[in-house]
Amino acid sequence: MRNPWMQKNPFLSAWLSAANTMTGAARGYASAEMHRQMAAAQAEMTRQMMDFWSGKAVTSPSRRKKRRR
Repeated sequence: MRNPWMQKNPFLSAWLSAANTMTGAARGYASAEMHRQMAAAQAEMTRQMMDFWSGKAVTSPSRRKKRRR
C-alpha cells in the first residue's frame, strides 16, 4: 500500500513556489535598502571627516548683521 503522505502535492508545490518568489523579492528590496543606507552613512562620514581636517569644524559660523530700520 502506498503512503499518501509521500505523494507529490501540486498545490503545495505551487504555494511554496509563490512563497519563495515573494521572499526572494523581499530579500532583494531589503538588500537594496541596506546598500543605500550604507552609502549614505559613508558619504556623511566622509563629509564630516573632510570638514574636520579642513578646519571647517573649528570655525564658528559667521553671524549676520542686523539691519537698522
